[in-house]
Amino acid sequence: MKRFNVTGNCVPEEDYMVDIGGKIAEIKKLVEGKYYFTINRARQYGKTTTLAMLERAIKDEYAVASISFQGLGDTSFATEENFCRSFMGLICEAMQSYKTNRAYGRKWMDKKVKTFMQLDRHISKMCKGKKVVLMVDEVDKASNNRVFLDFLGMLREKYIARRNGKDYTFHSVILAGVHDIKNMKVKMMSEGTHTPSATENKIYNSPWNIAADFVVDMAFGPSEIAAMLGDYETDHKTGMDIAAVAGEIHAYTGGYPFLVSRICQHIDEKLGQNWTAGGIRKAVDILLAEHNTLFDDMFKNLENNADLYTLIYDMLIVGEKRTFNIDNPVLGTASMYGIIKNGNPYVGIANRIFEMRICEYFISKEETNPAKKTNGNGVLKHDVVKDGRFDMELCLRKFAEHYEEIYSEDDMKFLERHGRLLFLSYLKPLINGGGFYHIESQFTDLRRMDIVVDYGREQFIIELKLWRGEQHEREAYEQLLGYMDSKRADTGYLLTFDFRKGAKKQPKAEWVEFGGKRIFDVIV
Repeated sequence: MKRFNVTGNCVPEEDYMVDIGGKIAEIKKLVEGKYYFTINRARQYGKTTTLAMLERAIKDEYAVASISFQGLGDTSFATEENFCRSFMGLICEAMQSYKTNRAYGRKWMDKKVKTFMQLDRHISKMCKGKKVVLMVDEVDKASNNRVFLDFLGMLREKYIARRNGKDYTFHSVILAGVHDIKNMKVKMMSEGTHTPSATENKIYNSPWNIAADFVVDMAFGPSEIAAMLGDYETDHKTGMDIAAVAGEIHAYTGGYPFLVSRICQHIDEKLGQNWTAGGIRKAVDILLAEHNTLFDDMFKNLENNADLYTLIYDMLIVGEKRTFNIDNPVLGTASMYGIIKNGNPYVGIANRIFEMRICEYFISKEETNPAKKTNGNGVLKHDVVKDGRFDMELCLRKFAEHYEEIYSEDDMKFLERHGRLLFLSYLKPLINGGGFYHIESQFTDLRRMDIVVDYGREQFIIELKLWRGEQHEREAYEQLLGYMDSKRADTGYLLTFDFRKGAKKQPKAEWVEFGGKRIFDVIV
């Protein structure tokens, strides 16, 4: 019986997987065109599966050397000789996996080859009259090794010579990893303190610049997810609404391959095949609470890069907008790690699950901050949850009371930047176990933030905004009303932070009728 797989590459015979045939066809065109290119995507974005499926698609036309640096130790990159032996050994092993290439594969291992000059000639000999495609997975393993960069420089020179009719080399070369070659080199150079050699400067000034652009969208679209669910439904006959379920999964994941498969896996294995909107929310809840390598890697990157941390905090919590520009080093890093997306023209968080998980991370950091004021809000979960239903009106009233009791005018500078995080920190323990929230980042800016809270079978629409004057109140109602209409909600909640001092502030908490809908308007 097939399963949803989130460990290692997926295979059609054993796993439920999205049909990526269209993507493979696009990549195959690059191979046919003799291009050298890199597949740079975030962790667990389907790179290894893509290479495996590409190998299947082209193995009858090409001699495929599909290797990975994952299992190589540092000694393999210590010297030219070590690298040459490891590289030839990997190709030899890869080639011998096919009966038709076993004899040819054995010839790749040549004990006389100890330098790149010798390897250069060896590659020419082995590729003459043969269309050899080299695929290297987990290329990040070599990210800090000058020996590997020298090897890439050799491949570059052979590529150019081949185009001029002066050499034989690999028909096509594909490198797969998180970092691109330029980022590898920059990382390596930044860690050294010596003056770069002539060879290093050469690589620095022209890093793998022969690589063709790789623009294949590797995210899963709703129709692709639906096709995978269709295969599952054929086997299990659950009666699910395939299109609706696929759309809901895509809404949470943005098509991030690991997240799509993980949600499906939880529904299949832990939630009794509950293929409904409610089942998806429960699967998301499980996902948000678990440790996995994707989240661990994401937070490691945030902790280790102060500029990246500040960017995501300012976008998600403060509400600052950033115009997307891939040439900006911080935005480029965030994009490379798969945390952000190009929202044309502004930057957005890549998907709802990342939004929720990162918010939880920021909230947890706030809770453990020794300099923060005590939470002490006095409201318990059983105060706002009655018979399994969440009382959002009472929650906001209690927050307003807590806010007025704890914070003074001396805190205004702090509150202007972190006030919305305080509300999220207040909300989190009250909905834990029964629901979750996410921030609609496309509506997030310095003036407003839209939050959707799912609790049980109910959904609450909350807009957080800054006070901008009486004349903007109607505008705030209209904005919230439009968002409520998009969610088909009849009731909404408006929480306004007023950072004026003294008597100018007019706190309130009251229901307002507007546009045929009810809005609970709170000003703190």
